[in-house]
Parts: sequence; structure tokens; C-alpha cells
Amino acid sequence: MLRQLATKKDNDFEWIDIYEPQHDEIHETAEKYNLHEELLDDSLQPDHLPKYEQMENYAFIIFRIHTDTKAREADTVQQLTHKIAIFYAKDFIVTIHRKPHKLIDTLAEEVKKGKCSSTFHLLNNIIKACLLTYDDPSNHLSRSLEYYEEQIFLRTRKAPLLKGMYFLKRKVDLIRRMLMLAYDIIDNIDAEEGDVNTRDTRDLYVRLQSIYDTLSENINHLLNLYFNVSAQRTNETVRILTVFSVFFMPLTFIVGIYGMNFEFMPELHEKFGYPGVLAVMVIITVLIYFWFRRKGWL
Repeated sequence: MLRQLATKKDNDFEWIDIYEPQHDEIHETAEKYNLHEELLDDSLQPDHLPKYEQMENYAFIIFRIHTDTKAREADTVQQLTHKIAIFYAKDFIVTIHRKPHKLIDTLAEEVKKGKCSSTFHLLNNIIKACLLTYDDPSNHLSRSLEYYEEQIFLRTRKAPLLKGMYFLKRKVDLIRRMLMLAYDIIDNIDAEEGDVNTRDTRDLYVRLQSIYDTLSENINHLLNLYFNVSAQRTNETVRILTVFSVFFMPLTFIVGIYGMNFEFMPELHEKFGYPGVLAVMVIITVLIYFWFRRKGWL
């Protein structure tokens, strides 16, 4: 669907927005603004990564917007983000995307109210709005990280804990990658006509990058902590089993001796042979217990 959100008559520039693009709409727009065919192909690829490409008369930008998906196991580019392609020149802006976005409608209202004085101002606002879609997810990911950190130290641990942390790491790493690839876009916009607005956008980008870098470091530390705690608990279990086995080793030895069917074993014919052996076994068990207590192993 093609919409004209700004006209030269009212705004001194044109803004064409196309969502769910059709071939005839793309072809018509390409002819009107002399857009390169290969760039149009890039704009239609749903999994294309962020890029900035400067042509002779316009710039081509691909940015990825974070989606509102709440799927726990979403961890791919298409599941976590949507693409928006932007053709930008001094007298026009063309935006192409497969799904309608609220940020486009919000910016269209600002244009109608005269809050965007140029295509550059509008472009900066679009990029800033795209960056802001990563703000709320960072808070959600931080809360998830705190939840997993708490669960690691609880005795009643849930089975899918490691799986959940894996998908959390995948999400954080993917968003970090999207932000890193968007650096050229932010840098070129700020370098072209740097002003208060572009610096504000750059500051937002730096803040988000710092947040996701910290999240990535924390989830890596948390995974290491998980494996260390798991190893410690395994060692504790092995230690307990070892202690019990030490109790039974001498008892098993004694039972093994008297379980042999030799003819000449005088103790077997003694009146107090059986209770005597039991008493020896009890004494050995008590001695081992106090020895372990003294060593601090119990």
C-alpha cells in the first residue's frame, strides 16, 4: 500500500511510505525518483541486515526495528526485528516496509503539524524512533537476567533454566549485532549535518549499545556462574556419596571375610562371635564418624 505522507506544497519535500509493497507501486516509485534496481531488491529482502549506502543523488538506508514479540524462544533476525528501507534525498524520502509500524504514523502526525522542517530532520527522527524500539526490550531482558540469577542460587531449580538463559543470550547477542551494524548509519547522519538532534540520536545509540554490551557481559558471567554452581553441587553430591562409601568399606570388608566358606574359622563357633563382630562394626562406624567430624567433612 502506497501512502503520500508529505507533499512539496505543504512541507517543501515529499514523503512516500509503502508497506506490504506491490510490484507496480515499487516500479512507479523507482521511476519517479530514479532509484537503483539493486537497492530496491535489497529493500524487499525481509532478512537484510542494516546498511548505509551513498549514491550520487540520494542515500539508501536499511534499519531493523525491534518487534513486540513475546515469544520466549524467538532468537532469529526475522523473529526479533522487522526491516525498514529508506531512500533519502534533499527533496524526498521513501520508506518501504512489509508491516505497518506505529512509529511511521506518529512521525506522519509530526510532519502534518510542521515539526519536521526538512528531509534530514525527518530522517533523523525516523532513525531515533527505530532506536527507541530497543529501549523497552532492554528493560525486559534485564528483568529476565535478574530472574535467572535468582534461580541459580535456589535449591529448587527449574529444568529449563539453562535453555532459557541460552535464548536470552541469543536475543542479546542478536540485538547487539543489529546495533553494531547500524553504527555506519548513525555516523553518516551525524557527520552530514551534525546538530543537536543528530547528537541526541547518537547519544541514544551509544546508551543502547552500552546497555546491551553490559547485558551481554552479564549473561556470559551468569552462564559461567551457572556451570560453576552446577559443578560445585555435583562435587557436593560426590563428596556425600564418598563419605557414605567410606562408612561401608570396612563393614563390607568384614562381611566379606566371614562370608567365605572355609572349614576352619574358629570365631564362627564362638558363643559371642556374632555379637562380637557386630560390636566391632559399630565401633568402626562410630570411630569413622568422629574422625570425619574432626576433619570437618561432616
